[in-house]
Amino acid sequence: MTAPRFDDLIHPGTRLSIVALLAAADWVEFGYLRDQLGLSDSALSKQLSTLEEAGYATVDRTVRRRVRARLTPAGHVAFQGHVAALRAIVASADRASAGPAPDGVTAPEPA
Repeated sequence: MTAPRFDDLIHPGTRLSIVALLAAADWVEFGYLRDQLGLSDSALSKQLSTLEEAGYATVDRTVRRRVRARLTPAGHVAFQGHVAALRAIVASADRASAGPAPDGVTAPEPA
């Protein structure tokens, strides 16, 4: 099991979505990422560059102008740790809603 570790670099919605798509495949074509996320070429390129600079992704630019990306081993570890941290946050909220609120906390009103 991966240790929970919130990752500020991965957390923004666009990068989290990119990393989630990359985590599910070996290589992902640039056009597929762009279309799935509804991003412009420049916005996706900027986000991939950020992930690449952090060592979380590798971008392969072939001779025929094909661009594809993949997560590095460090990117996989960071993503798994971030997902584990998010799951821990959600589990904490689930536990809190299942029982009495601790001192100093007001439970939400039922909808």
